[in-house]
Amino acid sequence: MNRSLLVGLARIVVGLSLVGSVAWQITDRVANDVFRPTEYLAYFSIVSAILVGLMFVVSGVLRLRDVPESTTMAIIRLTGAASMIVVGVVYHALISGTAPDPRDLGYEWPVIPNLVIHTWAPIAIALDYLLSTRGRALRLRQAFWVAVFPLTWLAFSVVRGLIDGWWPYWFIDPNGEGGVGSMLAYVFAIAAFFVILGFVLIALNLGVRRLLRRPGSEPQVQA
Repeated sequence: MNRSLLVGLARIVVGLSLVGSVAWQITDRVANDVFRPTEYLAYFSIVSAILVGLMFVVSGVLRLRDVPESTTMAIIRLTGAASMIVVGVVYHALISGTAPDPRDLGYEWPVIPNLVIHTWAPIAIALDYLLSTRGRALRLRQAFWVAVFPLTWLAFSVVRGLIDGWWPYWFIDPNGEGGVGSMLAYVFAIAAFFVILGFVLIALNLGVRRLLRRPGSEPQVQA
């Protein structure tokens, strides 16, 4: 089995596992009469899982067809890796083990999809980006594109919260302690963290490329 076939199939499997895990959770919550679609589908982790999952399927198919990766797809994969790393870190550091929503008392999330979304997929997607050496590498300055997705999600969440009063996370609620100033500080911090994470991922990928480069060859960097 050649490398393109292996990588392509692996990406498709990871992508389908993410989308399938979201579908599993939705089905389970519907069956237990605790599914609130306008809330569930607004969480950053779920939005990321769906979009990154679909992107990984597309990326896998392109790899199977031996289509050269474009700069746009490389940036999208970088954004997906950063987003899923944040999903995994935030879940294990801040969310896991916390008290459930009072409306969900007695309900237990299915274990496997929860592990896929918050543990296995983030690790696989991060490794996929770090170890990718096919095609041209991204420049460090292109890490700024990573902030576009979380800022778009934040803008949507704030507008939606101002309309209906529901906030997916307390730190983006301008009506909470600290007010608008606190919310803007968190927004800036989130954007900065994503950009820094993008820089780190690109730098590590460049390092891997240099380590694996054949003697006498030169690294190719995206313009």
